[in-house]
Amino acid sequence: MMKIGMLTSGGDCQGLNAALRGVAKSLYNEFGKDVTIYGFSDGYRGLIEGNYKEMQPRDFSDILTLGGTILGTSRESFKAMQIPLEDGTTKLDRMLKTYRDMGLDAMVILGGNGTHKTANLLSENGVNVVTLPKTIDNDLWGTEMTFGFQSAVDIATNVIDSIHSTAFSHSRVFIVEVMGHKAGWLTLHAGIASGADIIIIPEIPYNVQHIVDAIEKRSQAGKRFSILAVAEGAISKAEAKMSKKEFRIARENMKQPSISYRLADEIHAISGQEIRVTIPGHFQRGGSPCAYDRLLSSRFGTAAARLIREKKFGNMVALQNGKIVPVPLKDVAGKLKSVPPDCEIIRSARDLGLSMGD
Repeated sequence: MMKIGMLTSGGDCQGLNAALRGVAKSLYNEFGKDVTIYGFSDGYRGLIEGNYKEMQPRDFSDILTLGGTILGTSRESFKAMQIPLEDGTTKLDRMLKTYRDMGLDAMVILGGNGTHKTANLLSENGVNVVTLPKTIDNDLWGTEMTFGFQSAVDIATNVIDSIHSTAFSHSRVFIVEVMGHKAGWLTLHAGIASGADIIIIPEIPYNVQHIVDAIEKRSQAGKRFSILAVAEGAISKAEAKMSKKEFRIARENMKQPSISYRLADEIHAISGQEIRVTIPGHFQRGGSPCAYDRLLSSRFGTAAARLIREKKFGNMVALQNGKIVPVPLKDVAGKLKSVPPDCEIIRSARDLGLSMGD
């Protein structure tokens, strides 16, 4: 009897259930009753606390189109995994104990950057791990695409699409704040797809005067409005020169609730232009996965089951050159896939006449 544990960790996104389904259906089809799958509740917390349930094939039916995660999720800091608790054990110790006490043959872990650091830690300590790359930010190293990303792009694009009519009607400047603390893939893709006029991402620090110049250039050309797609992790050129400590203090003392509101105040102070801010927030994580993510999640899921069957542990399934391939966890953990400022898609944006705020 093969015993497999599964968990979803970190922020939720579209496609998690589709990926779980892909793993489970593939394992059931291969091993039938000779495989038992256990689902851990709320991510690594379930593995730490031994909170799990034995899954049945019916649990994976009718979830292909379901958003969120049937297992629940949580964020468990990687930095805290090896800090002693009150009884002297660590969270890592407790996870290893759960794994060994249950006699599991492997763990299937779905998550993003932080999740993969912990998954690699488990792998280094003898756990047979296979992971799947999920995040709406598409910033996970080693894969061209993560599931959840395209669904979030579709939602953010629809939001900006809907802003066009009201921006035109009132001759206003609108800022739409898109998710993405450290990487601007989501903002970049949605900004281009929706016809935003200015795109601000963390990888390209902005100069507010240049943004104002771009808005005024559009106005002089007879354009009634301007739309800015701004990543929540956007930074100014002055902030880009700060140390980490200086930046943290500056953000802690920022009066506005988010970077978009600060940017709106900065633009207004220079131009006198009326600015409106829209923040779709967690709408970008929610709802049913798009067709692309359903397919990608299914491909990742079946590939993960294949790695288990072949006992190729310590790997993340990834999309590279259109193919699903294994990538060693040690090559993924702790690395961020940022937008290269000179990449082809940035060049395309500039060729279209979009301002990047720099």
